Amino acid sequence: MDLALLRHMLAPLVEALKDAGTHAELPSLCEGLGLPHPDSEGSKRERMIASFNALADADLPNTAQRFLKRHPPSAATRNVIQDILWADSACPEIPKRFRREVAQAVDIEDLFGDARQFDALLDQLWILDTDPWAGMFGNSRTNLRQEIQQHVHRNRGDWSTESLFDKLGAYTASTGRFVRFLEGLASSDIRPDEAAQRHFVATVNTALRKCAAELRECDTDGGYPVFSLVATHTAAAGRPKNLIFASSIKPDLRFRDAVNNDIEIVTNADKVLVYDRPIGMDGLLWSDLQSWWRDTAKIADAAAAKKSLYRRLRDSLPSNSPPQSVLFSSFYGSFGSAVPDLPALLPEVWLHWDPRTVKERGRDALLRFRMDFLLLLPQGVRVVIEVDGKHHYADDAGRADVVRYAQMVAADRELKLAGYQIFRFGAHELLSDSAGGLVKTFFESLFKRYGVPVTYRP
Repeated sequence: MDLALLRHMLAPLVEALKDAGTHAELPSLCEGLGLPHPDSEGSKRERMIASFNALADADLPNTAQRFLKRHPPSAATRNVIQDILWADSACPEIPKRFRREVAQAVDIEDLFGDARQFDALLDQLWILDTDPWAGMFGNSRTNLRQEIQQHVHRNRGDWSTESLFDKLGAYTASTGRFVRFLEGLASSDIRPDEAAQRHFVATVNTALRKCAAELRECDTDGGYPVFSLVATHTAAAGRPKNLIFASSIKPDLRFRDAVNNDIEIVTNADKVLVYDRPIGMDGLLWSDLQSWWRDTAKIADAAAAKKSLYRRLRDSLPSNSPPQSVLFSSFYGSFGSAVPDLPALLPEVWLHWDPRTVKERGRDALLRFRMDFLLLLPQGVRVVIEVDGKHHYADDAGRADVVRYAQMVAADRELKLAGYQIFRFGAHELLSDSAGGLVKTFFESLFKRYGVPVTYRP
């Protein structure tokens, strides 16, 4: 995200708010925008400028979002600010050709169901009042808002969906804007009928899949499905339902309600964690995990809950694998104040669970039943991190074992085909003096690759 440009765009807008209230009202105005308390001395203009200049870069995006909501600027200025804010979002790129194919696939009659909500969506994303002086001085031109009313609503069929997209600028808009437009068109607000939602999604996905993207059901809202645009080559199909982790022993569990997929730990419940809250398209952040832990462990103090959770996860790591401990501690130590907004690094996550033993089922049926680490990133991306010791490629005597190696790569293939991204560390490299820097560099590159912002809090 270009924070310098964002500050440049916001500065005059915030300064102009000097006329939005009295001297006494400025503190409340600043608080509503997430700005520091203004100085008590100086003119209203000087006080607003000083407050904005004192705002930390890490807090700029939050203030920008609040400003757009509370004091909407012109559509053109709003769009520039939105595009800056959306620049780091993990949206798959949709080239112009495939945007046009999406438009060609959708008949204008099927573009929306609720006209009022459709107009509201257009107003949120596009510049409709392109000619504010229309009709004056003998000028008979109409603006885009009026054209849409005439050619899309009153005379539906005058324009094709392809023409409307062209008029809106959808073919050349930023990826973040186009993605939000498609997600909005698939929403229950625009088409308050689930069958219509699914028909629209199936239609546009025919074109989107050609560029390795698709609208995928990720949540529900008021009983209707919610669809998000994801990259098909990185996202795993389906949504997480049971996340069983921080367990170095095989969980003794059973279905409490098989219809609802509710499980319970029968014995050794203190040695197994089960995250049972919905995980949406933002992935699972440390702040989400900490909030869940506070409620589950009934720890009122947030700082105490954070420390308790960290110790609980750390203690689940195998005692015979110091490299795993190095990776775990280096991750959380490297990012410090940025950790709450980053994906949680989950240790000892169960991928397969079988009530029968390996001996009963046969080892080949359980090629990988537990992952060293798992991160659930935005847009359904699941990242597995494995730390490879000698037991991954050698027998108990230390000799190269081609069978073990073959089993490992076969399990990797299965995971990759299921949509997981796998990264491996050699145990040896995590025992070097440079291990901490190595781990930090890796995760910085990983987060950059998948559009996860790293924002340090003051």
